Amino acid sequence: MNDHIKIAKQTFDTEISALNYGKNKLNDDFNQAVELIKNSVPPGRVIVMGMGKSGHIGNKIAATLASTGTPAFFVHPAEAGHGDLGMLTKHDIVIAISQSGKSDELLRIMPYIKRNGIKLIVLTGGLTSPLAECSDILIDTTVPEEACPLGLAPTSSTTLTLALGDALAICLLTSRGFTENDFAETHPHGALGRKLLVGVRDIMSDFNDAPVINNDISIKDALFVISSASLGFVIIVDNQTKPIGVFTDGDLRRCLDRDLDIKTVLISEVMSKTFTTVEENQLAVKAVELMEQHNISTLPVINNTGVLVGAINMSQLLNAGIV
Repeated sequence: MNDHIKIAKQTFDTEISALNYGKNKLNDDFNQAVELIKNSVPPGRVIVMGMGKSGHIGNKIAATLASTGTPAFFVHPAEAGHGDLGMLTKHDIVIAISQSGKSDELLRIMPYIKRNGIKLIVLTGGLTSPLAECSDILIDTTVPEEACPLGLAPTSSTTLTLALGDALAICLLTSRGFTENDFAETHPHGALGRKLLVGVRDIMSDFNDAPVINNDISIKDALFVISSASLGFVIIVDNQTKPIGVFTDGDLRRCLDRDLDIKTVLISEVMSKTFTTVEENQLAVKAVELMEQHNISTLPVINNTGVLVGAINMSQLLNAGIV
């Protein structure tokens, strides 16, 4: 087992060295690649190509670019020669990945790319290779050594290429001012998408379903409203429908401890006049923050004028996947 850990650490060290080696070789070619993509996409797209392990890395680079605001997709070089070249337009930028720079499948489609004036960024360790000679921008992926002890399996070189793809994506994201909200737009099914896209109004109980009463009824009558709404509290409003107090299950227990006559004591005498609200146009995650901050599980929901429009509780937030 100790030998396995030793080899694993050696692998890490070799690949870290490769990343540092690549980092120190970054030059204006990388700047030119970022600017070319930024100025061409959109209306163009980034088309990533590569065979074998380079293709797997290319798939990931394309996915990262697409998810961070740069339209991109992967085209398999072998399929490209059988019709998929029709996916490319003259506005697109091609990123071709080949560590040797001698991939036959890539080289066979270079005439089409050059004939149509499609700009080509090449990531390769073969700086004098046929593929490098076709490039408009050449990014060096040379590494001192592969982590594979045989020097055969692409390991350090693919790690460096992946990091370069991430670096391109992050530079483009930063230069375009891509925000969390932009990210959420393309990730609506993810946890971040739910947090950044789902609003309070999307999951709250509206006014007609919310537990709402006036302040001139008894505690007993208020209990019927609490039970019917199943939110664990009732909201007391004035004649302008603005909340002036809340009464919770916990408040009821305190009333019973005091031996109050729930048939005669008015809700206005026992309601909590200090309470927290959330606005309907705020994100649902804001409701979670308020509940955690004040150690409560329900909130009245108001509009921008302070009028009650509904209610929300932790159970609804949990069911919506916000928590």
